[in-house]
This record gives sequence, C-alpha cells and structure tokens, in this order.
Amino acid sequence: MRSLDLLSAWPVGAATAGVVRRPPDGGPPAVAGVRGDVDRPFYWASVTKCCTALCALVAVEEGTLSLDDPAGPPGSTVAHLLAHASGLGPAGGAPLEPPGRRRIYSNAGFELVGALVTERSGIPFDEYLREAVLDPLSMRGARLPPGGSPAAGMSGTLRDLLALAAELLSPTLIAGATLKAATEVAFPGLSGVLPGFGRQDPCDWGLGFELRDAKDPHWTGRRNSPATFGHFGQSGGFLWVDPAAGAACAALSDTAFGPWAASAWPALSDAVLSELRV
Repeated sequence: MRSLDLLSAWPVGAATAGVVRRPPDGGPPAVAGVRGDVDRPFYWASVTKCCTALCALVAVEEGTLSLDDPAGPPGSTVAHLLAHASGLGPAGGAPLEPPGRRRIYSNAGFELVGALVTERSGIPFDEYLREAVLDPLSMRGARLPPGGSPAAGMSGTLRDLLALAAELLSPTLIAGATLKAATEVAFPGLSGVLPGFGRQDPCDWGLGFELRDAKDPHWTGRRNSPATFGHFGQSGGFLWVDPAAGAACAALSDTAFGPWAASAWPALSDAVLSELRV
C-alpha cells in the first residue's frame, strides 16, 4: 500500500506499519499491506491494554470473573477498572473520585484486573494471557514477562500486532456480541483527559479499548469512523480498528510518542483509509 510509504518521513530510527482488511465477501481478515520489518520486536507500552482487555473478556466468557465483580475502590467493579472509571489515579493509591464520576486514565486499574485474573484462575497473568490469547492467535513474538504490567508491559512484533488486529476485526476467541459490547461506550458522559491530547468532554472509553467517537484532537484520522477503537502507546506505536471501514492499522517504532506522532499518525490513518476506499 502506497499510503504506508509515509513512514519514510517519520522522525524515528526505525518503524514498521501494516494494514489488515476484512474482505467484502465476509472471509477472514487478511493483511493488505506492510512497510518495514514485521518481525522486529518493539516495546508496546499501553498498546498492551488491547491484549489485556481481550484476555479479560476471554476470562469473563470462561466464567473466571464477571464484569460486575467488585474490584478496586469501594463501589468499583471490573468494568470500572477496564473503562478507567474506578476513580483510581494513574499509579493507584487513594481514589481521586468516586467510581463512575470521571474518566481518569489508570494503569493501576489494569494491574488490578490482572491480579484478579491470577487470583481467580490460580494462573499467573502472563501465563493466562499466553494460553488465552497469544498462543491461539499465533502471536509467537509477543511477550509479557513474568510480573510484567498488564497495562504496559508487553513487547512484540508488527506481525503479532496485526494478528491481534485481525482478531479484533472478526473475533474467534470471544463472541462477536461480547466484543461489540466492549467497544461501545462504558459509563457514558464522563469527561477526562486523553493522554497526549488533553481534556475531552466526553472522554469515551469502552472496556479496555479507547473509542474515537467525536474526540478532537485525536491520534487517529478524520476519516476514521466514530466507531474506531484501539490504543496507542507512549513507546511510539498504535493499533486502531475501524469496524465501519472493515480495516485495522498498526504501527510500531523505536521513538517515544510526542508532537511528531500527534501529527504523523492521523495523516497515516487518513491516507490508509483513502487508499482503501479507492
């Protein structure tokens, strides 16, 4: 895909990106194009949350936990933690708000979800993640080290991230209805701060997945539909899935998120969607 040639202008040492598309005939999603080394591992940072969210949804369907289970501060549930609505601050500690009052981005909330999966299953979260998600999707280069953060501790290749993208376009590990519910607004109407892009009102989020909706500014493009969901990482990578376009795009780099990414990523997203529509 020519749109991926935009990577050559990114001010980074190394980068790779790819696109997955769902065929119009309803077949399984397939890679539509790649640029760069698809087998070089990169640190994923908060893109990890997409894997952790999918793992948590597998655990829900298996009966290991429920989204309504109490977790975190009093009055908070697993769903609150996944939706950054528990009231916990970024690093945990005393709650900053009552549950369901404000969208406060919290790595600590995801780490509590991982700890709860470990407690209920008797399996360390990194092993549960591998058995529930990574191995079934043949994400052979993806890794959460033992004791690594379920919020931001993974590394992996673009090939792994595109496998995850394909799963999120057309789920096989969980029911389609489960993913649909997880990618709709959880606890609507909450304002908050989208890291790197400032205050958003509302600051909509699903269960682990950040939702584009009408956010402005945003790290996806203006051609992305409001239904687009995914995550970006401070390590310089992202994954978005646009169900309306039947496509997903992922990128990884060796350069931390900054102003370069805030302009380069939306431009790439718009170019990809323009090319797909042509």
